[in-house]
Amino acid sequence: MPRASRGMRIGLYGGSFNPAHDGHRLVSLLAMKRLDLDRVWWIVTPGNPLKSTGELASLAERMAEAERASAHPRIDVTDFEAAIGSRYTVDTLAYLKRRCPGIDFVWIMGADNLASFHRWRGWAEIARMMPIAVIDRPGWTLKATHSRAAAALSSARLEEREAAALPVLKPPAWTFLHGPRSHASSTELRRLRRTSSQGAR
Repeated sequence: MPRASRGMRIGLYGGSFNPAHDGHRLVSLLAMKRLDLDRVWWIVTPGNPLKSTGELASLAERMAEAERASAHPRIDVTDFEAAIGSRYTVDTLAYLKRRCPGIDFVWIMGADNLASFHRWRGWAEIARMMPIAVIDRPGWTLKATHSRAAAALSSARLEEREAAALPVLKPPAWTFLHGPRSHASSTELRRLRRTSSQGAR
């Protein structure tokens, strides 16, 4: 697990990173700036329970690509979920809250994830456990802001102009951040790689 000290403001950005790309980095830099974060941790998960593992590269491969894609001194790439045997975000965040008292964590997710957040195991518990920053993504703005989870948490939504206060607020608390958006997609990158490898045969 990356090193951290009491009083730090750390963004947690979890996912398969299959593969990591510039869009992940753009989200991280936007969150870092708007939320006044000290660091962002990329939590490379062993596997997403809501996604097929058919095209999932090895954890070592995804870690190596994430290290290359992050390319920032304040972005840490970690695979500690595998070490603690966690498959679900709710368990990972509970572990971090126990292990790192005095750290102000914020969970970072893309707008596409907010649209399906109600399908996550313990999603309401996650919202009660940690502030959440949702980053806009092309084609997902309306689906996310009109989602079941967004409606349930509407009273806890923080105005975007007040986003810098989010890390120190008592949850539930969340905000929706707009900014430069990337059309990069792990799904599309995997498709391009498949096409390239088939063409090389």
